[in-house]
Amino acid sequence: MKPVFVAIAFIVVYGIAASVNSVELAGIPVMALGIAVAVVAQWIAFIPAYRYQTERYYDLMGSASFIAITLFALTVTARFDTRSLILSGLICVWALRLGSFLFSRIHQDGGDDRFVKIKPDPKRFLLTWTLQGLWVAITTSTAIAAITSNETRAISWLDINAIALWCLGFGIEVVADQQKRRFRKQHGKDAFITTGLWSVSRHPNYFGEILLWVGVTLLAVPALQGWSYITLLSPVFVTLLLTKMSGIPLLEKKAEAKWGNEPSYQAYKNRTPLLVPFT
Repeated sequence: MKPVFVAIAFIVVYGIAASVNSVELAGIPVMALGIAVAVVAQWIAFIPAYRYQTERYYDLMGSASFIAITLFALTVTARFDTRSLILSGLICVWALRLGSFLFSRIHQDGGDDRFVKIKPDPKRFLLTWTLQGLWVAITTSTAIAAITSNETRAISWLDINAIALWCLGFGIEVVADQQKRRFRKQHGKDAFITTGLWSVSRHPNYFGEILLWVGVTLLAVPALQGWSYITLLSPVFVTLLLTKMSGIPLLEKKAEAKWGNEPSYQAYKNRTPLLVPFT
């Protein structure tokens, strides 16, 4: 249980620091309440997931938590200024799209092989749900800090650029996911995609994901103050998560084990950037 306690300790410390300049509800910073909602929701979902040994609702719960924590912060603070509304809209649109996509994929595939060895172990399975709460809390933290900030800032032309960056990242992620889904329907899981956006990046969906969260962060920055600047960890966390932890490393290892002996795959790796297109 030590990793779970470490994750909880980090969330608590991070939440306290990020909540210093937050609007309060009954004496409690709304930022801290939102983080608590994100984590506790995962623990509640863990109970039936472990009881029935299923991961089918894991990704859906994660996406729903993004929407819940965002709308919670928006409605509780009654912060309906333009910046807060746009931030909330961008996160909800992203979460709805990703959640429905992943939910559909896992039901189509019949499961997620990442959880095969984890589900029977209650400690490891609980850790995955706790880490999902950590993911939701940190990733949304910059936007939530802006929404719950004691100050508001009018939208400027720089903010339009931030929104445009989000749109670019979101578009790349959606197109890349759809291209891969269509490719798998036509060629099955035993073939690797080298067309479309996948011809210029081996992980274009992750590149889009990073871009859109950078966009959210840039849009939130003008409303930050004091300790809330700690939430700038959000895009850094997303980038490290996808490039060094659960994203690219796992997929690259899996691909190498599956196609590593094929010259065509090695040629694809040699000519195609890992993440950033045309680099």
